[in-house]
Amino acid sequence: MIAVARILARRVALLVPLMLGIVLFVFLVMRFSDVDPASAFFQGANPTPQQLHDFREQNGLLDPLPVRYVDFVADLLHGDLGTSALTRAPVLDQVTTALPLTLQLTFLGLGIAVVLSLLGGVTAAIHRDRLPDQIIRVVSLTGVATPGFWLALLMIQYLAVDLGWFPTGGYINPADSFTGWLKTMTLPAFALSLPVAAQLTRIVRTAVVEELDKDYVRTAIGSGLPPRVVVGRNVLRNALINPLTVLGLRVGYLLGGAVVIETIFSLPGMGKLMIDAVKNGDPAVVQGVVLTTATGFVVVNLVIDVLYLLVNPRLRDAAT
Repeated sequence: MIAVARILARRVALLVPLMLGIVLFVFLVMRFSDVDPASAFFQGANPTPQQLHDFREQNGLLDPLPVRYVDFVADLLHGDLGTSALTRAPVLDQVTTALPLTLQLTFLGLGIAVVLSLLGGVTAAIHRDRLPDQIIRVVSLTGVATPGFWLALLMIQYLAVDLGWFPTGGYINPADSFTGWLKTMTLPAFALSLPVAAQLTRIVRTAVVEELDKDYVRTAIGSGLPPRVVVGRNVLRNALINPLTVLGLRVGYLLGGAVVIETIFSLPGMGKLMIDAVKNGDPAVVQGVVLTTATGFVVVNLVIDVLYLLVNPRLRDAAT
């Protein structure tokens, strides 16, 4: 555990320049965009040039870029993501309201993807080059090539409209009705997770096949151990190291894909918040959503790195 703590400290130290770089990138992109924060603040009010100038001066928009960047970072360290030009409310309040739903959707989709990929990948590997393997490979290849938004539209048409099994959209808080929450989240979670599950299935299959071909597996089975015991205790532990690394990258895809899926299913999460902010010309909200999503992606990958070290003692020993 001491070794893991040391490695974790190194990873956290590396996150500081990484996050500063992300903040700088978002800051520059937003500052060089066509959206003027002053015009966005006064949208629909026909402000005078003097009012626009006064707003820019009061909010530091006339300062040099380096000064504005330092002020921007200082505000972030105090938890200030700015103020919405549309609602005049703190962006942090809007983000904290929308973020729980996006996290629910992301991690529910992640759980579905992990379960399906493990079942499909291990089954395909055990039945290598036989009928189950061929079927799973075709299904996974189809899933990789299927866009999540198109899958979402098909689900709405057939499972929600035609069969009426699920609602076409909307959101119910689990505190109000867990069954209602599950119904509203099932289709979005599957639409978000199935392409990821298809990709992970192929990776899990390849990793398990490579592990099954190693000498220790043949020795263990030859000594009389049941194959399911060998696969469960040894093969999966060693084979899932590479898929675990890929999983961290796929979480980023799930967070990004939630933008489209939430819009299709009318879910009031981070995706819908950003889409509405883009349409309404609200740069502070767009900036806050992007920074929050990027931070979540970095934190998730840090967790994946720690799990990677815990699963693979050889890497932990090499890193120390």
